[in-house]
Amino acid sequence: MEILGIIPARYASTRFPGKPLVDINGKSMIQRVYEQASSSGLTDVIVATDDQRILDHVHGFGGKAVLTAAHHQSGTDRCFEAYQLHDQPFEYVINIQGDEPFIKPEQIELLATCFNNPQTQLATLVKKINTPEELFNVNAPKVVISGHGEALYFSRQPIPYCRNVPNDIWHKQHTYHKHIGIYGYRTDILEQITQLPPSSLELAESLEQLRWLENGFRITTAITEFETIGIDTPEDLEKVVRNGEWL
Repeated sequence: MEILGIIPARYASTRFPGKPLVDINGKSMIQRVYEQASSSGLTDVIVATDDQRILDHVHGFGGKAVLTAAHHQSGTDRCFEAYQLHDQPFEYVINIQGDEPFIKPEQIELLATCFNNPQTQLATLVKKINTPEELFNVNAPKVVISGHGEALYFSRQPIPYCRNVPNDIWHKQHTYHKHIGIYGYRTDILEQITQLPPSSLELAESLEQLRWLENGFRITTAITEFETIGIDTPEDLEKVVRNGEWL
């Protein structure tokens, strides 16, 4: 299966400017993401950036990168432009977050297996929630899954509501899943979803994937056992360095 891996990487992050270029024990964040993605079974991997400094840096360590427009509102939009700029056609694209330097190749490969079913339009990963802290963390989106393994809804709030059950044991009464933010797209579907305007559900929850569901697209899920470590702020980076996460 021919799959293109794309790593969107913006320089002007509000909470952490220049984030892709920060050093983590001798390698930049974007280099670590690139190397992890390249260790999976993807056919090709490229970085999609809006900044010449990131482009030059990726080329400097021997990686592939393309310069995309600065106006994109989401990684999905940036992925589609990068796909259009690529000189080889692909049927599938996987969007790997540029701020998760320890994404496991096995997670990327697991997501790719979703496309063994030709009916799969979009795909993403989920992980079982094991603590109330995780369940009630609004920065960790939750996903409700159908019996067929498709996403029914994403929310920052824990859903479903466990009636007559104390909050601290909801996760023991029902199997909750949190969303792991890596996406796979069939490329014809990728083109369609980038033409959609923001939806009411998306604006309410600030979750892009709700736009796709609200417009009738289907999102297949696969369950991973591995945690991901996203770096959104300098404090997140300090924690990673302190804990030696790269070891």
